[in-house]
Amino acid sequence: MVSLKFEELTSRVIGCAIEVHRGLGPGLLESSYEQCLAHELTLAGVSFKVQEGIPVLYKGVKLDCGYRADFLIEGALLVELKSVEQLIRVHEAQLLTYMRHARVSVGLLLNFNVTVLKQGLKRYVL
Repeated sequence: MVSLKFEELTSRVIGCAIEVHRGLGPGLLESSYEQCLAHELTLAGVSFKVQEGIPVLYKGVKLDCGYRADFLIEGALLVELKSVEQLIRVHEAQLLTYMRHARVSVGLLLNFNVTVLKQGLKRYVL
């Protein structure tokens, strides 16, 4: 079960994402939503890192394979942004893999290319 801390944190991030979606609407590039969400998170006083490197641990060795999570929120929540016609299983697999390698137990997958952001929102807990 997701703790109250994570409930509050995910709610704040989702609120910021909804604000971005209301302002921009669907149909833009992912990078536009990323920049605007970073601005909203800053306004909300949420600590985050953008394009946080995710190393791959293989046989006890950390390898930098170039993987980047869109957002690492307060060191505890991974957020992956998409602007696609439909979320598919590979998007889910990407987020879950990033979560495992980053040792983060809660993640959000946000697709901004929808009429209402709620339709493009999925939360995952490991």
